[in-house]
Amino acid sequence: ALKPGMNIADVGAGTGFFSRMFALKVSPGGTVFAVDIAKNFVEHIEALSKKEGIGNIRASVCTDRSVELPENSIDVAFICDVYHHFEYPFDSMASIHKALRPGGRVVIVDFERVVGVSPKFAIEHVRCGKGTVTDEVKDSGFDFVEEKALGMEGQYFIVFSKRDVAPRE
Repeated sequence: ALKPGMNIADVGAGTGFFSRMFALKVSPGGTVFAVDIAKNFVEHIEALSKKEGIGNIRASVCTDRSVELPENSIDVAFICDVYHHFEYPFDSMASIHKALRPGGRVVIVDFERVVGVSPKFAIEHVRCGKGTVTDEVKDSGFDFVEEKALGMEGQYFIVFSKRDVAPRE
């Protein structure tokens, strides 16, 4: 439901694949904040955006505890195949809570982690399953909104909205 004029954070943007698609959806007037912990990915996104003439992507390096975005600067935080890498999920989510405007949304796409069902990769690589993700996000000041069918086996798509209270300390 992205619209022109909205600001979105692509958290863990990687190569910027989604950032570039989002940039078209929020234009004119909107900005995509492509944040990643890896400087080389941020530099790649900056170079590719310049080469493709996409002027509404702002790429920046974040930390393992914060997305490093200004308060009330985004309408949506998109976290695809990244949440399971959060080493400090409550700190990371607190920074997202702060960056989101009132009523802002968090969209998380990640891998299912179900012992006996999920592939070996998911069991060994993914920190936690959907239930733990949901609990952590809710404990960080967000309300569960919905789960959408993704059509990709082994992954889920869940949406949360910002609660207007301070996140868990």
